[in-house]
Amino acid sequence: MDIIERFLKYVSFCTTSDENTGMNPSTPGQMEFAQYLAQELKTIGLSEVSLDSNGYIMASLPATEEGHPVIGFIAHMDTSPDASGRNVKTSIVKAEERDYIDARYKGQDVIVTDTTTLLGADDKAGIAEIVTAMEYLIQHPEIKHGKVRIGFTPDEEIGQGADHFDVKAFGADFAYTMDGGAIGELEYENFNAASCKIKVHGLNVHPGSAYHKMVNSMRIAYQLAVMLPRWETPEHTQGYEGFYHLIGMNGTVEETTLSYIIRDHDRARFESRKRELEHLVRKVNREFGEGTVEIDIRDQYYNMREKIEPVMHIIELAKSAMESVGVTPVVKPIRGGTDGARLSFEGLPCPNIFAGGENFHSRYEYLPIPSMEAAKNVILEIIKKA
Repeated sequence: MDIIERFLKYVSFCTTSDENTGMNPSTPGQMEFAQYLAQELKTIGLSEVSLDSNGYIMASLPATEEGHPVIGFIAHMDTSPDASGRNVKTSIVKAEERDYIDARYKGQDVIVTDTTTLLGADDKAGIAEIVTAMEYLIQHPEIKHGKVRIGFTPDEEIGQGADHFDVKAFGADFAYTMDGGAIGELEYENFNAASCKIKVHGLNVHPGSAYHKMVNSMRIAYQLAVMLPRWETPEHTQGYEGFYHLIGMNGTVEETTLSYIIRDHDRARFESRKRELEHLVRKVNREFGEGTVEIDIRDQYYNMREKIEPVMHIIELAKSAMESVGVTPVVKPIRGGTDGARLSFEGLPCPNIFAGGENFHSRYEYLPIPSMEAAKNVILEIIKKA
């Protein structure tokens, strides 16, 4: 099976994650896909293949000679809940046939959907690239390399991908997540991240007799929302700029819930953003009564830069591998996060390499085939050079 066939098979599995189920993995489709992958890894000849009850896959490519570090490659099996991942219908087109495909891909073959679902290149492209690279090395035992570990995780898109990842059992000296976007991306800085749930309690009274009695939770929630800085939102920020992002609203007069994500590359500003939300909640409670508004902030992951800087040789290794296969490294901060961010803080330095897709989490997601091939070749070069 070549890399294209492999990827198209993978996107036939619906693996949308869901933060509300309380299950591990959060949706049954992820375990179905994991079972398929585990069997495939055994079939192509990998060893130490394991699939645990939480949906985590690990496997090994044995070393062909001693004296090399143990390198890991990691990707996630779930797709974002921001768009449907069910019944994905794909086609291969020339880039210029779709107006949403960047002009730099002109003349290339690109995998797209019918725009009713996302594609799933985030991160099934990463999985396809890793598996195809492993298969190539198995078929070419003359290539000298150290032991390689691979890991596939569930629920990365809902911030839970590293929850049950056993770093000790994985046993790598360092690793790379194949979870970046456009060709050339190499990332070792990411947002500090937190989720925030704000619940507003109201009191419903017949509107005809509501004078000085009704407390409309939706109006209070709106008041709180507009107190945040207007320009510190995703659509008005870039680069290292952080933001507050309102991702969900659900309400009645009696109760309204606001769901936010909080992001900033700078740890001090990140902590300040959390304090600001707590301050606004206290301010609203002083006006409407203690307990009117409740807030729950939970940290999700931190900026991996502080864990990667002491081992920058792994960044130089990735840069060298890219250059060897004709890819120009594009070192940039991630305006998001990966499993690697949390794993880096758990003792496994884990920067992020491009998987090749664009427009992630969107119905207009696409995957240039040469980018996917290049990512596979980068994996092979890292292993050869280490």
